[in-house]
Amino acid sequence: MTDSALETLLRRDRAIVAAAIALLAVIAWLYILWLAAGMDMGGMSMPEAGMDATMPMDPGMGMDMGSGAGAGPLDAMLGLSPRPWSAVEAAFTLTMWVVMMVGMMLPSASPMILLYARVGRQSLRDGKPFASAGYFTGGYLMAWTGFALAATLGQWLIEGTLLTSSLASASPVFSGIVLIVAGLYQWTPLKDACLAQCQAPIVFLQRHGGFRSDPRGAVRLGFRHGFYCVGCCWALMALLFVGGIMNVLWIAAIASFVLVEKLLPAGRLPSRLAGSVLVAVGLWQLAGAVA
Repeated sequence: MTDSALETLLRRDRAIVAAAIALLAVIAWLYILWLAAGMDMGGMSMPEAGMDATMPMDPGMGMDMGSGAGAGPLDAMLGLSPRPWSAVEAAFTLTMWVVMMVGMMLPSASPMILLYARVGRQSLRDGKPFASAGYFTGGYLMAWTGFALAATLGQWLIEGTLLTSSLASASPVFSGIVLIVAGLYQWTPLKDACLAQCQAPIVFLQRHGGFRSDPRGAVRLGFRHGFYCVGCCWALMALLFVGGIMNVLWIAAIASFVLVEKLLPAGRLPSRLAGSVLVAVGLWQLAGAVA
């Protein structure tokens, strides 16, 4: 194969993989917008056992509110009493979180995925890097599916007590704690180590064995990269419990910051600045709750 023909294939690979990433992200965001519109109209319904069962878009319904009407935010935090979810409700909520993670994280992972496809074409001039890139992406999203499972559990534990019916924080104490934890994490060595893996895709590949053409190896490598991304961004994702799990502007703001944090060649400065702001706002929230 001539160099010019190879370059043509490289351009085609990048275009196809980029188009696939964009399509997945658009579908995820359309789903998020559809869910948010459903909440604005008063909740979403889904049939269950032949009846209309309201999905957990109104989590305050049928909940044990802990200590009663006079319970304060600390009582709610210490006396969580989540109601049982049906299998449909749990699956619906997990799907919501998985799709949201796809929409938020796939754009920021696109440089790594595109690089993986390109390295694959260069390593296997007559190979099939599309499949390998797909397996790599699948492994990456598997890591975020694990986070979605944890987030679903977290939502189940605090809905109706620390979350309002619009799935935003109902407690300034809870908001303050989450903000401070997320802000402090931005300054930790663990955050730095995970972010470094996300900011330098070529270094990540070099340190972890390079391109894998076999499905199992590609999935494993993608999962490892996704694991680093979860380690980098889990605290930022926890902010969804503060501003609103289905608050589209809040979701977009967090996703935009994640993209900036990974792509801008500014070292740790964006993380440090964001961490300082989050801690300050969290302390302000706690001060207002105590006053």
